Formats: sequence, structure tokens, C-alpha cells
Amino acid sequence: MTELEKIEYARSFIDKLANGINPLDGSPVPEGDIVNNVRLSRCFFYVSDILRRVIENGGTEDRKREIRPKTRRASFALPPEARGRFQISQTPISVSEIANHINSFINAEEMRRLSAATISNWLLGAGLLEVVSIPNGSRRKVPTHEGGLLGIITEERNGQYGTYLAVLFKPQAQQFIYDNIDAIIGSKNNK
Repeated sequence: MTELEKIEYARSFIDKLANGINPLDGSPVPEGDIVNNVRLSRCFFYVSDILRRVIENGGTEDRKREIRPKTRRASFALPPEARGRFQISQTPISVSEIANHINSFINAEEMRRLSAATISNWLLGAGLLEVVSIPNGSRRKVPTHEGGLLGIITEERNGQYGTYLAVLFKPQAQQFIYDNIDAIIGSKNNK
């Protein structure tokens, strides 16, 4: 028996187990048997698929076909025409929404995105946000007094894990971020 024939034989056993059939005599496996556990069955199907690929590739799993080649994307840079097209929301929005709006002007396939964390970290460095400990022991960013004067506010919201304090940006705070976009991009690229 060749190596490929052994793999095919093993795969036939795995396929039968995955389908709740005793590979030795072809009889159905009793309902309460551990082989009929859904999680085990999924594992059997997964292993069977790997063995199928090994057989199709002549005895090796061809990982090169599965892994997409990584393409290096350029560092974030804002096109000059985008600068005059920033839209200010009249309702306070989160830093994630601001980052998404800025990223809507780039081709994300070719360029890295500007993250909300980059904007928040720049605001920390500018003294407009600060990190504080909260009663549950975790730490979070909140506006400083200067940040509050600029239009960075907090709002209590209900989420999946209970209430939390959302940091939001009023129109004047959004404009401040857009006006300082070059400094924010520079802080990201310097790291």
C-alpha cells in the first residue's frame, strides 16, 4: 500500500466517523455514543478536508495556495483634495466615527488606515484627553478640562456589557481634529 493509499484509507475512516457510521462494520453508531457529538463530528470533517487536500496534492498539503500573499500597504496619507471635504456632524460623534470619515477618502487596499487609537493618543499628548482609573479597576480615556472646553464630552450609554462612558466630539472638537490632521498623521508615522 502506497503512502497516498494509506491516507485515502484513513480518510475513509474519518468520513464514516464524521457521518456517525462505524468504520469497521458500517453500522450506525448509537445515538448516545461520543462519536455522535457535534463538536467531534465537525473536527472529523475538518481533518477529512485536510486529508483530501493532501491526496489532491500528491502527499503534501499545499499551503502556498491557501495563504494570500501579503501586500505592503503604504503609510496613511491624506489626499490634498480630501482636506476641504471633511463633514462636521452637528451631533456629537465618537473618535471611531471621525476616523472612519477620514478613512473614507483613501483606498484601504493600497494604504493603511488611520486608527481611532492614533487620534486618541495624539489627543492624550495634546492634553485634551487623560487616562483615569474607574471604580471597576480598569482605565479609560476621558476629556481633560481643556478638552471639555474644546467640545469633548462624555455620555453614559448602555452597551452589551452594561453601562459605559462614551467619549464624544462636538462639532468644534471635530473641526479641531480635522484642522490638526497633519500633526496626527505625523505622530502616527513617527512611531
